[in-house]
Amino acid sequence: MAHRIALEPNNAQATYLARAAGVARFAYNWALAQWTQQYEACKLDASLPKPSQAALRRQLNAIKREQFPWMLEVTKNAPQMAIIQLGDAFKNFFAGRAKYPQFRKKGRYERFSLSNDQFSIDGCRIRIPHLGWVRMREALRFSGKILSATVSRVADRWFVSIAVDTPDNAHLPKAENQGAVGVDLGISALATLSTGESIAGPKPHKALLGRLQRLSRSLSRKQKGSSNRNKARAKLAKLHARIANIRSDALHQLTTSLTRRFHIIGIEDLNVRGMVKNRCLARSISDMGFFEFRRQLHYKAAMRGGQVVVADRWFASSKTCSACGHKLESLPLSVRQWKCPECGANHDRDVNAAINLKQVAESSAGDCQRMQSMAVCSVTACGEEGAGLGCKTQAKPASVKQEVIGRFN
Repeated sequence: MAHRIALEPNNAQATYLARAAGVARFAYNWALAQWTQQYEACKLDASLPKPSQAALRRQLNAIKREQFPWMLEVTKNAPQMAIIQLGDAFKNFFAGRAKYPQFRKKGRYERFSLSNDQFSIDGCRIRIPHLGWVRMREALRFSGKILSATVSRVADRWFVSIAVDTPDNAHLPKAENQGAVGVDLGISALATLSTGESIAGPKPHKALLGRLQRLSRSLSRKQKGSSNRNKARAKLAKLHARIANIRSDALHQLTTSLTRRFHIIGIEDLNVRGMVKNRCLARSISDMGFFEFRRQLHYKAAMRGGQVVVADRWFASSKTCSACGHKLESLPLSVRQWKCPECGANHDRDVNAAINLKQVAESSAGDCQRMQSMAVCSVTACGEEGAGLGCKTQAKPASVKQEVIGRFN
């Protein structure tokens, strides 16, 4: 678990934190350039060793006193941990989990990391090497072995994210198990539950769009390199951080409530990358944060012992009657209410979709429990994790062997 806590540094401490973040960014970019150069040389001459993060750290330690003496003004962990992170980035790239690492840009990647032997925590303060004690807004909530800490800046505020190895998520109670629930995500309402509840999204970007446009125009009028431009950039960054915080707070409250109340949660696999290509709805869809909702729901349900069932992307949840199962040929997005031609039931589009997702979740969860009780594990032709009726994982992971129609983003 990682606990993100706001810091309260004074001016001298904030200057040190910015300098340490700059050293970490420089070391990362230097190591990335060296890695690319040495890899190209290795392809031409096979006798040369391949680059690695350990070798690059030794190279930097050998030359930094002569070429980069200003690195010695901050903790040695700042450049060393940055190169270690570059090594992890290349591992993810070679494993196909991420793209090729990119250079870190000043003003966007303002952070540095510390190993657990380089800092200490005492109540509401943290001790950073070469700096001393820095005040934190709150004490560490989790108990366990402290693994690492990452100090980062968002707009004009500094935060520390402390990773703790907690034993079996003992700090959270199990779900209340009010049964299963289906959740249909939308634009007019962030989420509609199968119980009939409708949760309106805050839509922070839409609410603050006028102010965002004014600050953006003000920034574009300022001369590059001037102090007024830096002030305008800080105001704009602060507003962007406020928009992100409002959206994140709403998603955290919703996902926490769902995972606390329900043991089985059914959602649909939305093709967000394809949805945002609609220029009429792209801004509204991005303002809701569908991917972040799904990400939070998965890890919070796992922490409380719950289960998230993801319906197939092509499952017609909106135009399938939840009473008799009749499926309409077409249902335009503008139609919010419709009547089933078979059984005559009147449906609200979103509530009907949520009920169908609940039924899919109950069916899938029941199949998994029966198969586990019978100790039967079936493997399909693709043979990958999550395939078949065994349901080893809570949600079937994305395929890496088959052709991907769309990607959840």
